[in-house]
Amino acid sequence: MIKVLYISTKSMYQQYKTKPQLSATSDCQDNALQSMDEEKRNETFLADRIPLWLASSGYVVLAAISIGVMPQIFKPLKWYFVLVCYILAPVLAFCNAYGSGLTDWCLVSTYGKLGLFIFSAWAGSHGHGVIAGLAACGVMMVIVGAASDLMQDFRTGYLTRSSPRSMFVSQLVGVGMGCILAPLTFWMFWKAFNIGDPNGEYKAPFAVIFRALIGVEGFSALPTHCLQLCYGFFAFAVVTNLVRDLVPRSISQYIPIPMAMAIPFYIGAYFAIDMLVGTVVVFLWQRVNRKRSEIYVPAVASGFICGDGVWSVPAAILALAKVSPPICMMFVSSKIAGAIQTSIT
Repeated sequence: MIKVLYISTKSMYQQYKTKPQLSATSDCQDNALQSMDEEKRNETFLADRIPLWLASSGYVVLAAISIGVMPQIFKPLKWYFVLVCYILAPVLAFCNAYGSGLTDWCLVSTYGKLGLFIFSAWAGSHGHGVIAGLAACGVMMVIVGAASDLMQDFRTGYLTRSSPRSMFVSQLVGVGMGCILAPLTFWMFWKAFNIGDPNGEYKAPFAVIFRALIGVEGFSALPTHCLQLCYGFFAFAVVTNLVRDLVPRSISQYIPIPMAMAIPFYIGAYFAIDMLVGTVVVFLWQRVNRKRSEIYVPAVASGFICGDGVWSVPAAILALAKVSPPICMMFVSSKIAGAIQTSIT
């Protein structure tokens, strides 16, 4: 967070110092170095600006609805908790959207944890602080995350010469569909799979961290010496990131990224294996034809990711129908394999 805030503040100061002007009427035409394609993008993007009064009015209306509805769903969540969330969220949303645009790293979960700490402590144990904190955390994460997603959509719209208003309307339609489809999808997964099983396919690591470790049990839920290991790896991550930032590019490209190293430990090795296979494919593709790979790699990768995600829905339907796969593969130690073979024979 400190690094992202530093980069955001530095970039904002540099932009304020240079005071670049982006005008659809004068500057775009006067800049001889600007390509015609970029001029057209600027003209399209600035022609359909969303009025400030419309954005402000919509935010106030949504805040009023949330203040009235959220406490009815989550009783420990007081109305003034939701009000404070909507007051603090714009500042955090701006920081997250700006930092995400600079670094391509969304810190919405980190801002959510901050809200969890604040509102859980505010409500206290007698006021069901865990439920209040989790609900307030969800409100802040939705606001902060939606702002970042919308800015990413605007960036895509700018590159494709799409109208900002059409992008905004599409976002509203998607959010409205998500309000209906997301609970249904969650219910289907909840009925089909054992969500939260540490040995299952859907471990739900965020639920364990947010609910058990942070909200209820605290450090007492951690295994022996786990906290000391956290201190050590935290220091290792900070030092490694500092070294990557300070050494030349020719050296830093061979230093591993701690965040990428942490992903397999966090959600399982299957994700790291997928990334490794994809990296090898991209590397070989670049060696064969770099120009074509730069053009088609994003589209091919998006297709694989979309296909992997779409398959989850048929898998859930088959699980609801109690359909068992025709082949089962399992990797165990030689000792356990021998015991299984002995029992079968």
